[in-house]
Amino acid sequence: MKLTRILLAAAVAAATLPAVAQVSVNINVPGLIQVAPPAPRYEPAPRPRGGQVWVPGHWQWNDRAYAWRPGYYVAARPDYAYAPGGWVRADGGWRWREGDWRRSDRHHHDRGDRYDHDDDHRGGGHCPPGQAKKGRC
Repeated sequence: MKLTRILLAAAVAAATLPAVAQVSVNINVPGLIQVAPPAPRYEPAPRPRGGQVWVPGHWQWNDRAYAWRPGYYVAARPDYAYAPGGWVRADGGWRWREGDWRRSDRHHHDRGDRYDHDDDHRGGGHCPPGQAKKGRC
């Protein structure tokens, strides 16, 4: 009987001690690279080609390391200017932001619709605060 009381007291005492646990969570976020990209390589832009836009070379992540992708031409789009992609810091790592096409200022001034974006590929017709003054909307 006495031994039972001692064991019960020991069990109660052990239950009141704070439990120490370590939890390690490694979440693999698609598109998020933990290793910073190397500095861009110097790549001289070739001569302009009619109806084409030069996309500068950049580092690409291939699941193990960065590999250089040389620049290349793409077909130009009337009334649009190409904005090259780039690596941006995000969520504690690096993420590649693809290049995209943006309405050219000439097009907006000619039609007088600088703030009308019904046909903008980002949709919604919304311009975030401060972006219109920077010419991004």
